Amino acid sequence: MVTLEIIQQNLAAAIRQSGLTQTELGKRLGVSQQTISHYLKGDKLPALDTFANLCAIIDVNPQDILSEKIF
Repeated sequence: MVTLEIIQQNLAAAIRQSGLTQTELGKRLGVSQQTISHYLKGDKLPALDTFANLCAIIDVNPQDILSEKIF
């Protein structure tokens, strides 16, 4: 079963593996560095449109983030 915790962990892992800094990713996504930091800590999840754009920027399939399997 997919849980919110697994989604948060997968999202954070994908962001880290992208090699982009929080600042660079934030600029490309149109959000602040602090927002990216919240995604990495699991404090927040992006809105669906932001999530789709984030996946495109870091070149990851959204289904990989939303799967049961830890990224």
